[in-house]
Amino acid sequence: MALSGYALTLAEASWMTVQLAFASLLVGLVLAVIFASGEMSRHRFISWPTTALVTVLRGLPELLVVLFIFFGSTQVLFIITGDYVEVSPFLSGVIALSLIFAAYAAQTLRGALKAVPKGQREAASALGISKLRAFTRIVLPQAIRHALPGLTNQWLVLLKDTALVSLIGVTDLLKQAQLTAAATHESFTWYASAAVIYLVITLLTQRAVKMLDNKFSVQGLSHNQGTSA
Repeated sequence: MALSGYALTLAEASWMTVQLAFASLLVGLVLAVIFASGEMSRHRFISWPTTALVTVLRGLPELLVVLFIFFGSTQVLFIITGDYVEVSPFLSGVIALSLIFAAYAAQTLRGALKAVPKGQREAASALGISKLRAFTRIVLPQAIRHALPGLTNQWLVLLKDTALVSLIGVTDLLKQAQLTAAATHESFTWYASAAVIYLVITLLTQRAVKMLDNKFSVQGLSHNQGTSA
């Protein structure tokens, strides 16, 4: 295979890594909100199981979670449906990485939600705004502003954890770098290329997060000024 061919496969693997990371991030954020809300629930039949699940996910090695989801999901589906259903490695990887990310992000969101003054909820209730609407339109945007620094660090961990899915058959950036290095016997070149690509993805996403942080900071300032008025 020509050098351009190897570079093309590395580019395709990079796109696979980006898809895997962002899909896991989106699903993980939704799960993180659910986990954080569940842990903060006043109902013990909700808070206890949620806390137990988050504790288990945080206590297990990430690799074990990936392998458990990949091999266990097929068995669970067989028990439920009675038919053999093969779950794709990519989907298994997204589920596993989402759960891992959510378990840690939930703790960040809990702290951020507690940082929002209770008076915000009370004012929304006094204005006749439903609890759900008050949470999604008033509380959550402010909580995200507090949570962004922590979530950014967890995103970087998630990006690196995508390398774990190579063990279940997903040809991500690191896996392709390994394959190309073995084929060309130029390990330093291809591992260095993978490192540069990871760094570029990191810098671009950090820039996007900074822009998002500025946006929420402006909204938060406007909201506080409106409240003061």
